[in-house]
Amino acid sequence: MVRLSVNVNKVATLRNSRGGGVPSVLEAVDVCVAAGVRGITVHPRGDERHIRASDVEAIAAALAGRRGEVELNIEGDPRPDLIDMVLRHRPDQCTLVPVLPGEITSQAGWPPGSSTAVMSGLVRRLRAEGVRVSLFVDPDPAAIAWAAASGADRVELYTEPFARAFERGPAAAQASFERYAAAARLAHESGLGINAGHDLDLANLRLFRALPFLDEVSIGHALISRALFVGLATVCSEYLAALAAA
Repeated sequence: MVRLSVNVNKVATLRNSRGGGVPSVLEAVDVCVAAGVRGITVHPRGDERHIRASDVEAIAAALAGRRGEVELNIEGDPRPDLIDMVLRHRPDQCTLVPVLPGEITSQAGWPPGSSTAVMSGLVRRLRAEGVRVSLFVDPDPAAIAWAAASGADRVELYTEPFARAFERGPAAAQASFERYAAAARLAHESGLGINAGHDLDLANLRLFRALPFLDEVSIGHALISRALFVGLATVCSEYLAALAAA
């Protein structure tokens, strides 16, 4: 079954907009896990505009006793403090993503021309500490080849282009899906696991959940947004049911 990893960044965004500790990111994690979610994702940016280093520490401590049951995925750009954080907490997975100055959210995967030697060194360092490494990439053969050459365990396919295609109708959605399916097959043939994330929701997941060899989807914005109206436990159950139908 495809694993659901809930990105709790938006809970932290809401908390930070007012100050204080409400809503609690740790309580959100507890609700997700109680609902049957088996993955939690956090993306601590350098400016701490949503998830903070203290949140990562608290979540890592809370999930420490559930190793093998609930996975923690720390994602972010490979800046020194992020790598130190990953080495300190040793999550199940680290997803390395490129970050552009001033961006609101991720806008693309790693360009295939990125330094393979530098990334390979980071990947080896993290894997030596027992951390599975995923690289955030576009559904592009060159990007898949680059990730494999870098020694990554998995790729996370950047799915916003699929989400926009889905909005344009069935023909555009199917054409985009086939591109992602081809990328997933190539990744699998290259020895890589396949994760996916960015703008996936209950509607477009009905098609995307059929992606070949899909291991995990990371979903935050759409899931937390719907939780405002139906409750976090309910929406977690909805997404888990959608993935179970794959």
